[in-house]
Amino acid sequence: MELQRSRVNLLAELRREVHDERVMEAFASVPREAFVPLDQAHMAYANVPLPIGSGQTISQPIMVAIMLEALSVEADERVLEVGTGSGYQAALLSCLAREVITVERLPVLEERARATLSRLHYDNVVVLPSDDTLGCPRRAPYDAIIVAAAAPRVSLSLVEQLRVGGRMVAPVGGLLEQVLVRVVRTPEGAGVTNLGPCRFVPLIGEEAWPLGADPGASE
Repeated sequence: MELQRSRVNLLAELRREVHDERVMEAFASVPREAFVPLDQAHMAYANVPLPIGSGQTISQPIMVAIMLEALSVEADERVLEVGTGSGYQAALLSCLAREVITVERLPVLEERARATLSRLHYDNVVVLPSDDTLGCPRRAPYDAIIVAAAAPRVSLSLVEQLRVGGRMVAPVGGLLEQVLVRVVRTPEGAGVTNLGPCRFVPLIGEEAWPLGADPGASE
């Protein structure tokens, strides 16, 4: 009962900031408690990031909601998620898109997310291991890309994995603080819009941070 009350309160809090009904419906349908460790389940609907192991976090719900609203995903689109983490954001995306490709660098998180998504029947999500190459070029182009970790600058290789007219939402900046940006690929290159400050764990790989980069803080 307490968890359900917390869920209702979180949805009301998100609705004050997010006006996309499809995004709100996704948040209402996906059980966040299924994507956090058991000892964190009582906090599943607090509007805070939570640890999921391996130095990673499940993102603050309001930040996820802002990113999904900015991504403007249509029901017939293919989306790439960079950084699967717990699989929670991929589950939300599965409610919005036709297909979700999500890549994760850490095998323990990749395997756990795949098992959770499969158990909950998010069958339009494909979880893949990632390497030093950002994204998943072999399955491109994508209609939209969402990046769940911060790079020093907008990744040109990820922009190239978008179709023309495709959108990307990603945090860029330093290890401690970043800016959330929305990128639209155009025939001439990319248009970038600043969406405001944010804090994320570092993205590891080419065009990002080296393995071992320590942000001193999580999202």
